[in-house]
Amino acid sequence: MEVIIRAVCLVDLDRISEIEAICFPAAEAATRETFRERIVAFPESFLIAEIDGVIIGFINGCATNSSVIYDELFHSTEGHIVEGKNLSVFGLDVIPEYRKQRVASKLMQQFIQVARSTGKEKVILTCKDRLVHYYESFGFENNGISNSTHGGAKWFDMTLVL
Repeated sequence: MEVIIRAVCLVDLDRISEIEAICFPAAEAATRETFRERIVAFPESFLIAEIDGVIIGFINGCATNSSVIYDELFHSTEGHIVEGKNLSVFGLDVIPEYRKQRVASKLMQQFIQVARSTGKEKVILTCKDRLVHYYESFGFENNGISNSTHGGAKWFDMTLVL
């Protein structure tokens, strides 16, 4: 099984939306229109994982000068600052049948490389308690409970200094 990591295209929109609905509760999932806006606004930080031409996962996020993700970033691309010093992760999605096969790791490693190659200082994300250890395995530091209330969940702020 060869996983290909590639840049997003608008033709990926429907499949991305399907995967998001599988991976996140409705209150937390981005909408199809939000994904369309993200693909247009920051395709350079929206990566797709596929096997044999079938999309099985993705990672996306915008550039920002903020040191943490704040809720408005999830809903609007207006917070995207091309020359922002940090790269955020909005979601790391892999369909269930391909989890625990290093697909998410490949996506994250490539995303971190994008951040480095574009001169970012940090990669930032929020995650639930059960995923703190996973992101720490990439070198992220847990900065404690986030002010984000996205989807009504409790989140933790995580930072990877590049």
